[in-house]
Amino acid sequence: MANYVIAMGVSACIYALMALGLNVIWGLAGMVNLGLVGFFAVGAYVTALSTIKLGVPIAAGMALGAGAASLVGVGVALITVRLRGDYLAIVTLGFAESIRIVASNAIWLTNGTDGISGIAGPLRGGISPEMFNLMYLGMAGVIVAVAYVLAERLRVAPFGRVLRAIRDDEQVAAVAGKHVTAFKVKAFAVGAAGLGLSGALYAHYTSFIAPDIFVPLLTLYIKLALLTGGVGNNRGAVLGAFVIVFLLESTRFVIPLVPFISAVQGAALRELLIAALLIVMLRYRPQGLAPERLTIIPVPVTVR
Repeated sequence: MANYVIAMGVSACIYALMALGLNVIWGLAGMVNLGLVGFFAVGAYVTALSTIKLGVPIAAGMALGAGAASLVGVGVALITVRLRGDYLAIVTLGFAESIRIVASNAIWLTNGTDGISGIAGPLRGGISPEMFNLMYLGMAGVIVAVAYVLAERLRVAPFGRVLRAIRDDEQVAAVAGKHVTAFKVKAFAVGAAGLGLSGALYAHYTSFIAPDIFVPLLTLYIKLALLTGGVGNNRGAVLGAFVIVFLLESTRFVIPLVPFISAVQGAALRELLIAALLIVMLRYRPQGLAPERLTIIPVPVTVR
């Protein structure tokens, strides 16, 4: 049971890191991105291939995964920079599916649908599985904490204020002299780096990746995490990730208590229960559990 709880903690940290990356792209810059799992996959495959085939250290492989995802994010941003709303969402969703299809068919590189196994983990084999899980949870927690501090610094910095201005009214930001395209590309690069790093964390924890893992449902979970926590707030992104993981896992113990249903019916009921809980939560807290708080600057009143 302890290993299960620790594993869920690692999953929550990975979700939190992804939510922080999404918050930069969507929460601050206002760009609807449904290709999260694509950047997640890039980070996972790059770190797996670099550590297995090139023999680079794990830390360097994770850095390469984050850097590769960031570069891909720049490319996607440059292609989609003039798209907004639903159009941007559709294109980024297509990007994620393209990554999954390429990974499924590039057998010479990714081993196709059989996936890549034997991905190294820090100290794996040198310590017991229980100690490895606990150590990895601590490492993931430190990475999320550092990412949170950096994201908060970015949010309150002039760069973050410009992103929020672009989110609220792109034309006004342009009239104010801000290079909107450059800021959007930078936001995509920063957010994609977080998504790629989360993919690298996942790969080194599970020691196995395959295209079937990188499905759009993961993107939906991260979007729900940010909506639940509070769009635009980094604290809400982390909180929402832990809430989503708790809902996903707690329902596993509820469904077996329902009599006279098959395993397939139980899985469907579980998804329905998760959806109902999220709808209720968003119905009464549409702004999220930790909504974004903006500083309102009072306008001086001129007395005539």
